[in-house]
Amino acid sequence: MLEAVISLGGIGFLAAVALGAAAKKFAVEVDPREAAILEVLSGANCGACGYPGCGAYAKAVVSGEAAPTLCPAGGAATVRDISRIMGVEAVAADPETAVVLCQGDNESARVKYHYLGLEDCQAAQKIAEGPKTCPGGCLGLGSCVRACPFEAIEITARGLAVIDRERCTGCRKCVSVCPRSVIRMTPRLATVHVLCNSQDKGVLVRKYCQIGCISCQICKKTAPEAYVIENNLARVEYAHHEDAALAVTKCPTKCILDFSQAYPPGSQCVPSSPQPTAGDL
Repeated sequence: MLEAVISLGGIGFLAAVALGAAAKKFAVEVDPREAAILEVLSGANCGACGYPGCGAYAKAVVSGEAAPTLCPAGGAATVRDISRIMGVEAVAADPETAVVLCQGDNESARVKYHYLGLEDCQAAQKIAEGPKTCPGGCLGLGSCVRACPFEAIEITARGLAVIDRERCTGCRKCVSVCPRSVIRMTPRLATVHVLCNSQDKGVLVRKYCQIGCISCQICKKTAPEAYVIENNLARVEYAHHEDAALAVTKCPTKCILDFSQAYPPGSQCVPSSPQPTAGDL
């Protein structure tokens, strides 16, 4: 009996020594800066940086493969912290916010047919190019909502996607899943947007949407530098967005909206003041 106990104890001791030696030999050294960067990242693992998670991004920064500026979820503060850890100058691009360029909900936009399939915009788009008559309007089936890791998007009771500017981090996840490219990235400081994505002529837009852009050019005449008209569609020239608000009340179809004053009808989002820019680092 005693011999068996001694034998088993010896085997266990030898195994422990072997495992310890193997762990020491094959141990992977981790740069302490990698752990430090991981601590200042948001931990969202959203992949907006182009890497599969915050850990992979931290490792890429330390190795010199990635810049410190690729985490939109963390914003300017994270760029500053990563730059400090890496001992480099903090230089960040101006932050962006995603905007749904459409107000054509189920009451203001005409539908071609009643869609009864999966609650998925991409699935709906494959059936006769979607149930809405407007070729560029929001389908409101929530693919963007499910893609957003920050719960920044709502679908109103009238079936329109609306992005909360306070919660949006600019990760672009929603942009990548929208089959109609109705979600665009815009400078965070710009609060005025033309909420229409149709490039049809005005006479046609009037037939399927009460609140679409009809390319009347009144906005362009009101604030010439703040607007451009391309392919029958007005859009804000963001380099001169400061004057864009002048045309909000002039637009005959009310398709221009200032998010610092209001969100689309039915939204639960609350207007707020513009966010800081990269210059505030």
